[in-house]
Amino acid sequence: MATDPLVIFTPSGKRGHFPIGTPVLTAARQLGVDLDSVCGGRGICSKCQVQPSFGDFPKHGVTVEKDALSEWNSVEQRYDDKRGLPKGRRLGCQATVQGDIVIDVPETSQVHKQVVRKRVEARDITLDPAIRLYYVEVQEPDMHDPSGDLQRLTHALQTEWGIEDVKADLSILTQLQPALRKGEWKITCAVHHSRDGNLPHILQIWPGYYEGSVYGMAVDLGSTTIAGHLCDLRTGEVVASSGLMNPQIRFGEDLMSRVSYSMMNPGGAEEMTAAVREGMNALFTQVAAEAEIDKSLIFDAVFVCNPVMHHLFLGIDPYELGQAPFALATSDAVSLPAQELDLTLASTAQAYILPCIAGHVGADAAAVALSEEPNKSDTLVLVVDVGTNAEILLGNTEKVLACSSPTGPAFEGAQISSGQRAAPGAIEHVEIDPVTKEPRFQVIGCELWSDEDGFKDAIQATGVTGICGSGIIELVAEMRLAGLVDGPGLIGSPEQTGTERCFLDGRTHSYLVWQDSERQITVTNRDIREIQMAKAALYSGARLLMDKFGTDVVDRVVLAGAFGAHISPKHAMLLGMIPDCPLDRVTSAGNAAGTGARIALLNKEARTEIEQTVRDIHKIETAIEPRFQEHFVNASAIPNSADPFPILNTVVTLPQVNFNTGGGDGSGGGRRRRRRG
Repeated sequence: MATDPLVIFTPSGKRGHFPIGTPVLTAARQLGVDLDSVCGGRGICSKCQVQPSFGDFPKHGVTVEKDALSEWNSVEQRYDDKRGLPKGRRLGCQATVQGDIVIDVPETSQVHKQVVRKRVEARDITLDPAIRLYYVEVQEPDMHDPSGDLQRLTHALQTEWGIEDVKADLSILTQLQPALRKGEWKITCAVHHSRDGNLPHILQIWPGYYEGSVYGMAVDLGSTTIAGHLCDLRTGEVVASSGLMNPQIRFGEDLMSRVSYSMMNPGGAEEMTAAVREGMNALFTQVAAEAEIDKSLIFDAVFVCNPVMHHLFLGIDPYELGQAPFALATSDAVSLPAQELDLTLASTAQAYILPCIAGHVGADAAAVALSEEPNKSDTLVLVVDVGTNAEILLGNTEKVLACSSPTGPAFEGAQISSGQRAAPGAIEHVEIDPVTKEPRFQVIGCELWSDEDGFKDAIQATGVTGICGSGIIELVAEMRLAGLVDGPGLIGSPEQTGTERCFLDGRTHSYLVWQDSERQITVTNRDIREIQMAKAALYSGARLLMDKFGTDVVDRVVLAGAFGAHISPKHAMLLGMIPDCPLDRVTSAGNAAGTGARIALLNKEARTEIEQTVRDIHKIETAIEPRFQEHFVNASAIPNSADPFPILNTVVTLPQVNFNTGGGDGSGGGRRRRRRG
């Protein structure tokens, strides 16, 4: 019997088989996918917009044909004529399933829109941007001195400001004469000062004295989210910050899935380049609207990103990054006009992308190095930028080592049964009573704990919707601490754990966290495995760098990244994500990559500094290191089967339990229990 088509929704990863002719909106609702609709499926509200993807998706095990959805219909056409649908979008209430299909739910179509937490950090930065404003008084033309207006302007910039050999392109020449005469021979110029040997360049002119500001964008282009900070280049102030989901997520949540997509689908790389640039322009529009400024006043943009995002953003096929020796097209910093990247900023805006360190350690790691300066630390500091692809730096004034570790999206709530992005209603902090085994938790958007009076009223608008990344880390760590999970990562039975919250779920057990009339939120044994794999990859990378340094201990640990800012150091260590270290020496740097981008935006000499620093960082390739696999296996246990964690053991006492009694189904019977932590 033929199987009904498979429908896969991203970024949630939820999937199911549905009969041909099922509306996408109906499939989404039956799977519990977060897809908005307020008009009852009549094609009026357009809130159920979705983005179908076509081609080969090895990760999902499907090939999506062009006719996998029903044809564009009159309702969609009517809406497109009236209000316009973005290219490639369909209305979920109108498009019906005709074959296997991968469907992305854009952030704007989600009921529970993500809280992109890439916040801006307070930081003292010496203000010396690449773009500055200069007010000059220009000599009027004279019959006896037949020089052109541009020549007299450049002479004024030289005599009044000491700026020599300034150049201007045609767009400035077309504005120059009216501006000079309107300003009565007084003019304000925005000049771009390059560090790469190019001449200073006039980007914009205003008649008379221009009292306004010019702006720059510092952008952290991540695999999952894009975050941008709009800065006033005259004051250094961050005037607006915003973020959105990376539209490329529909091609794969992890980087290798995207590389595979470009390999398997002709034109796939160009498709992903167009998607990320479109997302970038949407972010610029969003930030400019928030700051109530015109995008044409944004003259500079600095970007940090991992190598795969770096190549796709620049329009370079990442094919070589998908296979050894992981060669970059270029590891140097890239400076170019923003228009070459199809960015809708000022027509003369400039773009600067920080250098990459190596094939899988990118400009984001370089930005973290610029922000956190491990090369200037007297003590040995481990900097971990936690994300879908973790960048790890270990160093001091003697040397700095770097590696990357493919942790995958589990830390961000993906691939977790009740996982979700950080949004209102998501569980973010958890405690489990070691005696009663009862959980209490906090959700994003509410300060009350779940066992406090008024909690249910306070969350009425959002409900409890799932578990975000920081929540799943705390949950698994608390389950280990409460004796619900053993060292190898197995959830015990009700008899073994003493609580009915642990229940048989197939061949293994799951733990019930929350249940109401809307949903049941659990942690399954598969969830534990996903977290084990992610944290083992992270720890193994750090341990490998420690081996290269010839040490078993580090003096400090810095958790960087938007997600790192929300991780509890105790729970991270309890889980075995990071090496043993005094808890008061585990700190958060917030979005260090974004801070590094902001430093490079506001201080052009910092660009020279990071380009030199990157040349001095020694890259370790985990894929070819023999001990990486050994560390990975040891780190799969919670917290670790080989490394002792003596400092952690002074803070917590881990139950010595082992639930694998040889029954195979986790139900208890069989061989005698081996006691192992």
